[in-house]
Amino acid sequence: MNLLFLIILWIHAFTAVFFVGGSFFIWIVVWPATFRISGDEKERTKILGHVGRIFGTETDISVAILIVTGIYLGYGYLPDLSDLTTTLGGQLLLAKGIIVVIMIVLMYANNIYHGKLLVRLAKEGRFDEMKRIRRITHMASFITLGLMVVIVVIAFTLPFYYP
Repeated sequence: MNLLFLIILWIHAFTAVFFVGGSFFIWIVVWPATFRISGDEKERTKILGHVGRIFGTETDISVAILIVTGIYLGYGYLPDLSDLTTTLGGQLLLAKGIIVVIMIVLMYANNIYHGKLLVRLAKEGRFDEMKRIRRITHMASFITLGLMVVIVVIAFTLPFYYP
């Protein structure tokens, strides 16, 4: 491995830690903390909306970095694209890429559509409808977190196929 590859690998890993760790932090720490901060559903939604906008910007930057560095690293691991379907390492890399695309689409579709809808419903005081939408968003978010775990597991197995 050359120095540039190792630097890009480090940037990719650091960004993945921030992205995946931050996503779990939101669900494990921030979301439960809003219940302690306020019992008012409207206030809790406002807090989560503010945190979501800040983290959303950082997420956009992280996703862009992960895509660019991931493509570079994928090509570094597998310079012959025909190996994507003919070797186990290539198949893992292909599976990782497909799962990444699914995760990104699900994450952005959920956040863009439901995030704005929840903030609007909170402002309007339509809490029953908010609860229904939240069940959908929570399921999509948990699926996204699960996909992140699968991606990380695959990423950690790749060096065993491409030392």
